[in-house]
Amino acid sequence: MTNNPLLGCAALPRRSQSVDLAAAINAACDRAASVEPQVRSLVPEPGRRERLLAEADTLAVRFPDETERPPLFGALVGIKDIFNVEGMPTRAGSALPPEEFAGPQADCVNRLINAGALVFGKTITTEFAYFDPGATTNPHDTHHTPGGSSSGSAAGVAAGLFSLAIGSQTVGSVIRPAAFCGVVGFKPSYERIPTNGTLYFSPAVDHVGAFATSVADMTLAASVLCEGWTPAAPPSDPILGVPEGPYLDGTETAARDVFETQLTTLAASGMRIVRLPAFAEYDEISRRHNDLTAAEYADVHAERFARYGSLFRARSAALFDRGRTISTTTREAGLTGRTILRDELHTQMDKSGIDAWLCPPAPGPAPLGVSSTGSPALNLPWTHAGMPAVTVPAGLLDGLPLGLQVAGRFGADEQLLGVAKVLENSIAAGALELP
Repeated sequence: MTNNPLLGCAALPRRSQSVDLAAAINAACDRAASVEPQVRSLVPEPGRRERLLAEADTLAVRFPDETERPPLFGALVGIKDIFNVEGMPTRAGSALPPEEFAGPQADCVNRLINAGALVFGKTITTEFAYFDPGATTNPHDTHHTPGGSSSGSAAGVAAGLFSLAIGSQTVGSVIRPAAFCGVVGFKPSYERIPTNGTLYFSPAVDHVGAFATSVADMTLAASVLCEGWTPAAPPSDPILGVPEGPYLDGTETAARDVFETQLTTLAASGMRIVRLPAFAEYDEISRRHNDLTAAEYADVHAERFARYGSLFRARSAALFDRGRTISTTTREAGLTGRTILRDELHTQMDKSGIDAWLCPPAPGPAPLGVSSTGSPALNLPWTHAGMPAVTVPAGLLDGLPLGLQVAGRFGADEQLLGVAKVLENSIAAGALELP
């Protein structure tokens, strides 16, 4: 991985560190000039370097005392281009005029800026955060997809352009690209990070999520982004449940073999693994979720489509047409299904005594080609239930990253990131020796 010039690692600065803002900005802009022609993670912005240096001067004047600086002082962040950022147009990966998406700055962006972060730039998204991809490629191999819809956010962190990025997830748009690009992805509990200032896809299930290069950095970012954050110590010996059944049957053969090897080596290292039947009606869960999101997508874009329908790309237009056919009864089934599934999963956790669920984040590594973003099937249930999920990098298959996904109780985001830290430590200690 280190021999690939498109890959990099930018860690969040810590308060104890002396940060040379100008040097960090110039280094990041120089790196962008070097790798962006291949990776294409950023929305082009004339004068990016000059803007950032001016903002850095303002930040330094605002916080001259290093001991009084906020937790993300000097952190460079990428913002998915469905979130409003003051002074930066939102286009949502589309050909529509940016005035269509104008509005107040997103709350999550406000939180980052108030914590001392600098917005490095907008990141490429699939059109309207659906399946029509932008130009972004996977830094590990530019012939492969970076995943979607938060394509540029994941790829930009993997390429070392910024240490933190914001994305969104309606099915698998944070966890999947994080896994494909070999970075940490975090989708919190539903509404744990406020969504206002966002171009919604489906308000009933949309989540704001984030990308970073380590669980420690993600935990720091989550403490700023999440409502009511309460620090929690990592569990010393988490019990992890594996959801057996039709859900895991969707994993590609080679990736499933690696996952079984991962389970064996984790168990050998002392971690307790419990196999449980889950998602017996996975197809029904998927149908409910997809019907609900299609219906809400049609609501969100109704006026826009009436004015600019000819500018919608093919898959986006087809989803709009399908969404208009969804009945009120079907929509209601999707809405009630969210809490039903969540309660079922919590009950299973209570009965079995598991702390979190452990599973692959995607059916396999990033697929070849950039016209598709890969399947979000293994992310869908956790998103539908609104439960938090984290993916951590866990080796390579055929030179492409694989991850491990852990999902936890609704509202227990702090505890889940603690479990992810234990898992990350196990991986770093060599517990996962992949074939």
